Amino acid sequence: MNLHRFNDEGVNRFGRFLDALAADPAQAIPTGLLTDATCVVPVPPGVEVEARQFANRMEAARYLHGVLSEVTGCDIERDAGLWAWLTLFYFDQVCPPDGHRRRKAGERARYVPSVANYQKYYRHLLAGPYRVYRAHRSDPDRALVLLCGALHKPGEIVEQIVARQEIITNPHAVELATTIYFDPESGSFKRGAAGKGGGSARRLADVLNQFDVTWDLYWMSPGGILAKLPREFDRFRPA
Repeated sequence: MNLHRFNDEGVNRFGRFLDALAADPAQAIPTGLLTDATCVVPVPPGVEVEARQFANRMEAARYLHGVLSEVTGCDIERDAGLWAWLTLFYFDQVCPPDGHRRRKAGERARYVPSVANYQKYYRHLLAGPYRVYRAHRSDPDRALVLLCGALHKPGEIVEQIVARQEIITNPHAVELATTIYFDPESGSFKRGAAGKGGGSARRLADVLNQFDVTWDLYWMSPGGILAKLPREFDRFRPA
């Protein structure tokens, strides 16, 4: 299908669907909005998007980065209508139904990006991983801990790290998080990395904020930062 963006009417009608879904979790997806001339505007130069299945956030981000690299004449990251349209296009993946065909949508920012709110922007289930991938496109694997999860379920680790701009934009800090929290054998998070306990991602964000007062983390290597982490992180250090 040709890529489009929602105009204001399209965003409003998509929002009304999300509201209706909260009241009736079995609400049918309004796929007709994707091509409704009163709701959409074509995105030049006629870019195509495929209805494909994504194994995880990394796969989705890589695909969208490739597709959107062809788009010109707009600020992709701040185009709420574009991301809302893509969200409806991939709605079965960002909000999959349960065995009874019921969906639990949750916060609006997961589906319509809050482009004016940095912390909430990353909660968008498509724009968030796209932005992480784009920021680390020279070596996307260093951001595996942020992109290994299911598209509809980013996880607590992602929430804690992407909400801190000084961390998410720092390639060394992101690589450090992947080093200590990503399990290459399972392709997922290490046990105990989420939550509030010692050595958790929440604690890493706090510790890095403290370090940033004394050291320039942009100039320190991931190994250099790792060496300075307190003992509570020992259980996550690579062998």
